[in-house]
Amino acid sequence: MAKSIQSLERAAAMLRLLAGGERRLGLSDIASSLDLAKGTAHGILRTLQAVGFVEQDAASGRYQLGAELLRLGNSYLDVHELRARALVWTDDLARSSGESVHLGVLHQHGVLVVHHVFRPDDSRQVLEVGAMQPLHSTALGKVLAAYDPVAHAEAVELEREAFTGRTVTGLDEFEAVLDHTRARGWATDVEETWEGVAAVAAPVHDRRRMPVGAVAITGAVERVCEGGELRSELVAAVRECARAVSRDLGAGRF
Repeated sequence: MAKSIQSLERAAAMLRLLAGGERRLGLSDIASSLDLAKGTAHGILRTLQAVGFVEQDAASGRYQLGAELLRLGNSYLDVHELRARALVWTDDLARSSGESVHLGVLHQHGVLVVHHVFRPDDSRQVLEVGAMQPLHSTALGKVLAAYDPVAHAEAVELEREAFTGRTVTGLDEFEAVLDHTRARGWATDVEETWEGVAAVAAPVHDRRRMPVGAVAITGAVERVCEGGELRSELVAAVRECARAVSRDLGAGRF
């Protein structure tokens, strides 16, 4: 039988301890629970903190699980599975709305478009699969930042570039937008990223009710909006599409 690596065993035990007990634990609590010297426990915690598996509360000095674990926890859901589950629903959404539909996931501090259904007309369009969109200004990005702690941290910590005069860049204002997104369950982008373009997006969840992506309708402002607001039927349609994909991923009813 292969010899185990003691430091890895201790790190795993530490993560299990943080996952199963109180929300935050101090160094003494962790060392005592695992029968480790404080110096040893501190060294392991510093290593776990450096890779994002553990975070330390600045005020109390206590430790908790880090956001990077959420990213790893969600990695079992292959992007291809997400796309496969969304194919029929996004096709139906594009057909019923008359607009293009995008499916996006968090990737490298932005939103990666993993599926794009063209607007069902004869206009010339460019496939955007593989394109990156910003977190802070797009409807897809705002949904991910509102529901995914990792996306939220990245959107808050990174510089929020003003793409148009409507782009929200201030931290307090941006957090208010995310609060509003969570309260109503969907996000908008009305000329915040591209002039003349509007979008509405809703979150997709997996069987653990964790956010794994977002789906959006995107089109010209004059078609997607009415009286300065997103058309209510488009909002309802994109939310139902997101719920349908979530149900197919095992999330049940929302």
